[in-house]
Amino acid sequence: MKSKKEKQDEVEFLKGELAEATNLVVVKFKGLTVEQDGELRRKVREAASKYRVVKNRLLNVASEGTPVADLRDSFEGSTAIAWNSTDPVGLAKALSNYAKEHPIFEFKAGIVDGRVVDISTLVAIGALPSFEELIAKLLFLVNAPAQQIATGVNAVARNMAVALNQAVEQNKFS
Repeated sequence: MKSKKEKQDEVEFLKGELAEATNLVVVKFKGLTVEQDGELRRKVREAASKYRVVKNRLLNVASEGTPVADLRDSFEGSTAIAWNSTDPVGLAKALSNYAKEHPIFEFKAGIVDGRVVDISTLVAIGALPSFEELIAKLLFLVNAPAQQIATGVNAVARNMAVALNQAVEQNKFS
């Protein structure tokens, strides 16, 4: 059991993290094995985010004065939070993919860019392509016309070379 000082330190830590978090998801994790929880933590870290199992009472106190206070109704049962301040798509994607593999893992509530969103919005955000995927698609679209022009120019030169080669083989230049 934690001492009062340890609980106060945890509340202060959480308060600081929640004040900076612009994207946060409250989840129900009950029933996950230690191995599954480790896998989840790894996926959340790969998404440049943080994950923590929290006591509802401490989360209630720590959320005062932050946008997370609007999610207090979801602080029931086994509660964990995942958050970051940079990439809502990466966080939602990591959690959505994990939830598909482990149906026991459930979303309770969320905040995206400082606004409370419903669970269906979190799932929809998780289905969006990542920033890197969007950049790759954009570069492909920008590159496609130039590639078509290069192919066309090369085709003219190639066709001319083939025609000249056939003319030489048939002694047309004598």
